[in-house]
Amino acid sequence: MSSGARIGLLAGTVVVLALAFVLLSPSDDDGSDTGNAPTATAPATTTPAQTTTAEPEPPPAPEFESIRVRDAKPVGGVQTITVEKGERARIQISSPDTADEIHLHGYDLTRDLKAGGSVRYSFEAKAEGIFEIELHGTGTQIGKLVVEP
Repeated sequence: MSSGARIGLLAGTVVVLALAFVLLSPSDDDGSDTGNAPTATAPATTTPAQTTTAEPEPPPAPEFESIRVRDAKPVGGVQTITVEKGERARIQISSPDTADEIHLHGYDLTRDLKAGGSVRYSFEAKAEGIFEIELHGTGTQIGKLVVEP
């Protein structure tokens, strides 16, 4: 087959496909004669623009009340931490040089503090009163937890 015959065959195929598309396309004409009568149009509707939002920021981490211990003594003196009954008490104790067991009286909670480390308490304050926080090995008071009604 020559290149001219190929081009003619290709052109004929395109014409046949175009005619088939026009003939097979659905028509807007329903056969009724409306003349110049106005046509009703549906009100325009808009869809709200879709916006992408970044993930919501996580809530900030809860604050811990801090007690620092140096040379087996509370830095700045005995610290007072006050919460209301039913609230979450959050206490952090750290020391660059003291290793001892931390004891929270009344709640009978203990944590082992290593030199250069820290320990945390997080609990619901259910009992009202004033509770001593001490270095258990030396008996040194480093803080007090006040739970108010």
